[in-house]
Amino acid sequence: MSAFSAGQRIHVVGVGGAGMSALAMMLAEMGAEVSGCDATDTPILEDLRARRVTTFVGHDPHHVDAAEVVLWSPAVAPDHVELVAARENGAAMVSRANAFYELSLMKKVIGLTGTHGKTTAASMMVQVALAAGRDDGWLVGAPVLGVGANGHWGSGDVIVEVDESYGTFGELRPYALGLLNVEADHLDHYGSVETLETAFVDLVERTSGPFVAWGDDAGVARVLGSVARSYVIVGTAPGSTWRVTNVELERRRATFRLNGLGTTLEIRLRVTGAHNVANAALVAVLAHELGVSDDAVVRGLSNFVGAPRRYQYRGAWRGVDVYEDYAHLPGEIRATLAATRAGGYERVTVVFQPHRVTRTLALAEQFASSFEGARHVIVTDIYLAGEANPTGATGALIANALQRHDPALDTLYCEDLALVGGLLEQLVDDSDVLLVLGAGDVGSIINTLAGGLA
Repeated sequence: MSAFSAGQRIHVVGVGGAGMSALAMMLAEMGAEVSGCDATDTPILEDLRARRVTTFVGHDPHHVDAAEVVLWSPAVAPDHVELVAARENGAAMVSRANAFYELSLMKKVIGLTGTHGKTTAASMMVQVALAAGRDDGWLVGAPVLGVGANGHWGSGDVIVEVDESYGTFGELRPYALGLLNVEADHLDHYGSVETLETAFVDLVERTSGPFVAWGDDAGVARVLGSVARSYVIVGTAPGSTWRVTNVELERRRATFRLNGLGTTLEIRLRVTGAHNVANAALVAVLAHELGVSDDAVVRGLSNFVGAPRRYQYRGAWRGVDVYEDYAHLPGEIRATLAATRAGGYERVTVVFQPHRVTRTLALAEQFASSFEGARHVIVTDIYLAGEANPTGATGALIANALQRHDPALDTLYCEDLALVGGLLEQLVDDSDVLLVLGAGDVGSIINTLAGGLA
């Protein structure tokens, strides 16, 4: 029996995070009485209020006085005042990992996972489900553009962006699963790439229904080498079960052909990049495995208009196209730069904000080789995301690694975000495109560009 039910009083500690806000919205739609708190007021809290979620700014043990169930974000410390009070009150304590498990007891979970691309892929699957006339719910890391918020209950199955951070997916039992990629990340939790890959293997083995994998990814190939169950491979290689061919990339659109099992699909996307072709191909095959018609797959993918901060076109600044992207891993940055060059941009300027101290320390040298195709790179200080920084690490670690790797690349370190706009003023005449990359608050610089966007 699930820990969640209609009419239940549920409180969410750290409700401002993308994953936790989606859960809160979903549970409120299910009929629970949901409340939540976060340290500061944000637009997400306003969205939650509009969806019948009571929100508090700041933390107080009295917030949980009436709660029957308390959920919390992995960022919340075990001795948080509201968690301590909830335990004393006898509330059922449900971690985010527990919540994923409980969800899989209530509905069939259609999961999209990988170390990057899963928000985009899950949003694509939502569009495909809608095109097929399905009333599936969803839990996604960002609002589904053109559809609605990042959490929805629905009457059917539930499409879930399956997050690996801090072991979140460690208890989930999906019905269907799509695996996009596996790259070194969250090693502060997993300790090694091998342990991370084993966690993905375990997730695959817990999947009871269709499992589809993007076969071009080296990390996925290693995971498949340890998987005992059956799977379907989609990729560009001739041996793939479903093969991607005839890829054509333009600045803000892409087309490709998907061939497999006697079927050919002609797919048109309103986003660009080889990484989005991979996302769409995997979603198409997973939907096919779930019995979705080819027509609905093609229409749904053509309805996808992107995800917030995922190679999102923000406008033009003094004739320079500006894109914002959530890319904060080496592989993501490479994919974004590749999409930019494939779109015909030659003079590429990048602003990159490293995300988390642990990630910066672990992957600095890998970041150094991920900016191929850029002409200018401005590296800002690290967005800490609540992490401690006992050694005083800064973004200069990555800037210095970039300079060692490619002395010809114009690399600058700018500790203060407020000064980035001034540096960009000096580079605008030597740029065709500006990429603003990172998972923190680096996107705020776009709104401060002198003269604004056209």
